[in-house]
Amino acid sequence: MNKKILSWALYDSANSVFFTTVMAGFFPVFFKQYWSGGASAIDSTERLAWVLAVSGFLLAILSPILGVISDKRRSKKKFLTITMLAGAIGSAGLFFVPQGGWQAAAALYGFALFMCSASCVFYDSLMPSVVEPKQYDFVSSLGYSAGYLGGGIIFLINVLMYLKPQLFGISSDVLAVRISFLVVAIVWILLSWPLLKWVPEPETHESTSGLWTLSQETFKELKFTVMSIFKNKNLFYFVLAYWFYIDGVFTVMTMAVDFGLSLGLEASDLIKALLITQFVGFPSAYLFGVLATRWSNRNLILLCLLIYMIVIIGASLMSTGNHFFILATVIGLAQGGVQALSRSLFAQLSPPEKSGEYFGFFNLLGKFASVLGPILIALFARVTGDSRQTILSLLILVGAGGALLLRVQKPKL
Repeated sequence: MNKKILSWALYDSANSVFFTTVMAGFFPVFFKQYWSGGASAIDSTERLAWVLAVSGFLLAILSPILGVISDKRRSKKKFLTITMLAGAIGSAGLFFVPQGGWQAAAALYGFALFMCSASCVFYDSLMPSVVEPKQYDFVSSLGYSAGYLGGGIIFLINVLMYLKPQLFGISSDVLAVRISFLVVAIVWILLSWPLLKWVPEPETHESTSGLWTLSQETFKELKFTVMSIFKNKNLFYFVLAYWFYIDGVFTVMTMAVDFGLSLGLEASDLIKALLITQFVGFPSAYLFGVLATRWSNRNLILLCLLIYMIVIIGASLMSTGNHFFILATVIGLAQGGVQALSRSLFAQLSPPEKSGEYFGFFNLLGKFASVLGPILIALFARVTGDSRQTILSLLILVGAGGALLLRVQKPKL
């Protein structure tokens, strides 16, 4: 395995440090108990859901435009650097937000989440410059596997600081969580360095147009991309399927801890469960990449979606920390597989010379989907007043995505 592949895969660890420690782990707990202290469980869930929805909406609007510009200017690595550094600054900024300052916390978190997700647009689009299409499944899964391992190790360190702050010379668990936001920023930057040094910028025709002309060219390219996808039935069915099922997957990831807290589960149990997901996800994501060399990646994604539907039903019935541990283990088996194989299947269906443009559109789908899921959760929480039942709304999205995915045929490589 060469230096380029390893350097590319390592950025999955870099961004996973944020997604694991901040997005899935400490931010939902801190937002509900520290920054939104005194608010009801329903109110804090609704606030978090709207933060996710707004961040996702903005990224959905901008990611395809940024993708086209990065293709035209051969600037994927430059844009990745800018968004990575901005996201790290946003994460570090959470350290300085005082208790009760939920508005500032929400703004910084939304900004960091937007930047981290935007960096993944450029990261994903660099894959064609690292390997040939026949290796996409394996390398994409390798990246997610590295993400689970790297993100899990840093999360473990941060959790130990949170549970045993005195061992680290920290005065309280609250200060430990605040310090973890700084740790995320530092590690995120350090783990990004190999990609920036060793992964080459893809060879594409570089536009010399001015910004206004380039913007006009961008919208023309996007229109052409959308029309090309509509004409390619196989790709069209995939992006429509992905739009539905990734909504359910992403919403489970971002709202799981908040959901558990709303049911009265202990924060420490929920954090431990997330660690289980990370360390189960590490070998599982890698295994799915190996399995995809023998079996259809489409069928493996369908298997993952079936697991997710079981998890959603189980989540609506759980009542103890042990139930959450079981569900975390099952999620770990499927989460990396569905993300990695979806990324590689889309890359196989798309022209490599327009990887930035197509992956911008790919992330647009994911982010528009991530707008709908949190909104559904927020609305169901408000209408039903029962946190336990809100998660069942995601069955419709995962089921619809799976049904559409059945119509997708894997391309010949």
